[in-house]
Amino acid sequence: MDRDPIDERKKFVEAWNKTMLDIWQERIFKLKVMDSGSLWRSPLELPVRADGRFYDITLSQTFLEYGLWQDLGVGREVPIGNGGDIGRDKKRVRRRWFSTKYYASVMALRDFMAESLGQEFVGMFANLDADDMRRNTDYYRRKGLG
Repeated sequence: MDRDPIDERKKFVEAWNKTMLDIWQERIFKLKVMDSGSLWRSPLELPVRADGRFYDITLSQTFLEYGLWQDLGVGREVPIGNGGDIGRDKKRVRRRWFSTKYYASVMALRDFMAESLGQEFVGMFANLDADDMRRNTDYYRRKGLG
């Protein structure tokens, strides 16, 4: 039974989106980037927008901006160039809940799409018969080669 490449791409992209949210929430919890829990609750997947063939895809996720400050180890009270010393007994530390897995995951999505679309493109030419093209093409008929 042949697999439908469009359906495979759709399922892969939707699963990728959900997996990213699960990873983020797990990292937020594990790294204790949650005083009130609002950051942990904030990641949301927005509907995947795609053309009907899943050639053109728009993925969106959303979370509180505060989460990026935690990922980068910065905050409002830390001036630029401070080096992390916030004037107390502790230094601000990066809690990498967002960026560590995201880049690798985006590259995995890119590779899947490249392979899936490449296989579909090659498949369009698998049944191409050169003799049939010559017989049914005006160019070859005009040249007397048909």
